Formats: sequence, structure tokens, C-alpha cells
Amino acid sequence: MVGRVLHIFNIFFFLISVFLGSQVQGRSLSVKKPDPDNAAATARWLVAQNSWGVLNTISSDLGGAPFGNVVSFSDGKPGKGKGIPYFYLTTLDPSARYGLKDPRASLTVSEYPLGTCGKIDPENPTCAKLTLTGKFKLVDPKSKEAEFAKTALFSKHSEMKDWPKSHNFQIFKLEIENIFLIDWFGGPKPITSDEYLHPKM
Repeated sequence: MVGRVLHIFNIFFFLISVFLGSQVQGRSLSVKKPDPDNAAATARWLVAQNSWGVLNTISSDLGGAPFGNVVSFSDGKPGKGKGIPYFYLTTLDPSARYGLKDPRASLTVSEYPLGTCGKIDPENPTCAKLTLTGKFKLVDPKSKEAEFAKTALFSKHSEMKDWPKSHNFQIFKLEIENIFLIDWFGGPKPITSDEYLHPKM
């Protein structure tokens, strides 16, 4: 009897560990990682599954040095992402201030936080990493794009709705011009912005 109870107990904890292992910051991965040969799909997968990354801008008060900052972002509701990263930022944050003065920017995300790299190092080429480079832009608050972006952001980051109104948070986006992806051995994969925005999933 004791042996049977222990057996059931072990199965229970095994199932719990499998379930938790498939979570991304409290939510399940919605899509399986694409084949490494499909670079555009892999890039879109990284953006869709991640909820934060490092936004890099050109500082205006540090002698023009690059400034990297951890930011939350979203490209759309789960399963309905468009690949364009949207941000909810205030100009009290240096990233937004710098981006408005010099729009050159990039966003870097990694597969590692998703928990799908196993025990390999984040720098291992098989643990995918992506840098999107382009222009940092303020989204017109009265546009349909702003409505889409706000829904995308609030569905992924629910506490944003309660952030202080006095801080004047606004919606920004990264207009993508260049894509740098490593998801396997052999160096970065060539992807155009059109291939990225319209991938063959």
C-alpha cells in the first residue's frame, strides 16, 4: 500500500514538473519552436513567445554611448502577433527620451528565458537569439494601430493598466529595418524585413 502511494506521489510530481517546465513566466508556450531551417518563423516565434528584451538606444547625455535597458514588449495577443514590437514607456525612462531624440534603436531577445534551451549556455548557437534593428517611433494614440498595440501589451502585461497616469505612458514601436538571428551553427541567418513580417509558418 505504501509503495503504491509513493508511486502515485512520484507520478504527480513528475506531471507537475513537466507542466511547469512548459511555462513562460506563468503562461504556456503557444507554439512549438520552428525548425532551424525556417529562420523567419524562428525569429517571429522568439518575438511572440518573449515578453521582455533589451532595448538599445543612443544616449544623448552619455556622449552618444549605446544604452541598453530591459523593457517589456508585445507584438500582439497570443497567436495573433504581427512581429512588430510595441512598448509602453514614459519619457521619465531614458530609453524613451533617447529614442525620441535619435530614433536608431534595436531590440534583443533570447530563447533562454523561455526554458527551451535546456542546460546549454545562452551563448550556444542552438539557443536562438535575435536582434531587430530599426527606428524607434511613437504610435499615434488615436490610430487603430494604437488600439491594437494597447490590447497586445495589456494582454501580456496586465499590470500596465494600473501604472500611474501622471507618468504619461505612451505607446512606441520599433520599425524593423534589419534582422540578426542565430539559431544554429554557421553564423547569422539572412532574413529580410519582408520575410520576417510575412513568414511561411
